[in-house]
Amino acid sequence: MKYRLICFKCKQCVNFIQLRRYSLLSNDKQNTYFITTPIFYVNSVPHIGHLYSAIIADTFHRFHRICGKTNTRFSTGTDEYGIKIQRAAQLRGIETKLFCDQISQQFRSLFESSDIGFTHFIRTTDDLHRNSVQTFWTTLVNNGFIYKSSYEGWYCVSDETFVTETQTFINENNIRVSTESGNAVEWSAEENYIFKLSQFKDKIVDWINSGDTVQPSVFAHILRHEVEKGLRDISVSRPKGRVNWGIEVPNDSEQVIYVWFDALINYLTVSGYPGDKNHIWPPDCQVIGKDILKFHGIYWPAFLMAAGLEPPHSLLCHSHWLRDDIKMSKSKGNVVDPFQCVKDYTSDGFRYFLLRQGSLHTDSNFTELNVKKYLNAELADNLGNLLSRCTAKAINKILCITLEALRVSAILLQPIVPNIANQVLDKLNISCAERNWVNAEETFRSDSGSDQKTTASLSSGKSIVFTKI
Repeated sequence: MKYRLICFKCKQCVNFIQLRRYSLLSNDKQNTYFITTPIFYVNSVPHIGHLYSAIIADTFHRFHRICGKTNTRFSTGTDEYGIKIQRAAQLRGIETKLFCDQISQQFRSLFESSDIGFTHFIRTTDDLHRNSVQTFWTTLVNNGFIYKSSYEGWYCVSDETFVTETQTFINENNIRVSTESGNAVEWSAEENYIFKLSQFKDKIVDWINSGDTVQPSVFAHILRHEVEKGLRDISVSRPKGRVNWGIEVPNDSEQVIYVWFDALINYLTVSGYPGDKNHIWPPDCQVIGKDILKFHGIYWPAFLMAAGLEPPHSLLCHSHWLRDDIKMSKSKGNVVDPFQCVKDYTSDGFRYFLLRQGSLHTDSNFTELNVKKYLNAELADNLGNLLSRCTAKAINKILCITLEALRVSAILLQPIVPNIANQVLDKLNISCAERNWVNAEETFRSDSGSDQKTTASLSSGKSIVFTKI
């Protein structure tokens, strides 16, 4: 079964605002669709990038639902193990699990207030997930891909990853940092369990080259370059003396499983692995941010191949958000609060802006001026005024063409602005059964096969779909 990325300008697709030319449509006739976001690290509160990932995935999920898929799975959740979480909880003087509970609930609350229609919200501290991780680990051991050895190198706590000497530099403060992230690294020499990543170079390159597996293509080029430089075996555990907040290695109580190994298995957990023999696999699309491309584009497919499982059909990678063209940071005091944005602009308004302004292949820019400009001009004026004027009591019958355009547009807008789209469809008295993709293809519908156009009274509901900011 193969999946292809197609242009939204072609006959069967629609340009969902600026998200922009990419969607996933399967060539098979099965009634399933499986999409994921990353699980988000609970060392701090949610930010705009987390919500952007979730909105992209939610839009794709809703799109496939209105296209007729009913057996769908959309997972998100929180990543709760690792030394960074352990230290964050200690810094706040609270028990680690309680700290995780509090931050995880903030992610869930943000997603629910933003109408993210996930079917599964997973936490890596769940017992079910622990069983999946340990089962998967045992499979790799039995397949001969994990061994124990001494391991040393520069470890970045903030990124939860080892980096080589060439991937670090001394900054202006005389601190050695990761070249990729700029975060401080510390030397670590340990006896750990090691995964034979070096054996998967050719297979990973083949996977990257097997069509439009990684999109946009700029990220496929980045991955390909990284893999072709050569892969070395990687540590997949840490001594419990250094990191006690994690899932224990099976049959070795002195080691905990490396946080990224544990986190990646969440996708298997929500699929039904290992207990459900009919679990949905592989994912059709995995939405990620560019900062975790290496983990999902190199480590993850290698782990799956080692276990005899198929890698995901597609990775959809997006870039970061700036504020007024400046990188956001707490020290600069310019971090965009997604909770406040949903409150100020409404769920649909903020969803629309992020998809309208966001760009996958390059960093996007948030400005309050642009938010107000787009929402006022395009939702309040263009869409809202069109509906209001065309549904007035003194409507001229010639405007039936405009009403039909509103009906089709509202059906297609459901994945992006679900509340606004439903309000328009309610006003037009379109039944829930007639809000699918196939109904958008039926313009000027005929009644029971006759040539007579159907007529229906408009509802008495309000016509204001978005109030100007």
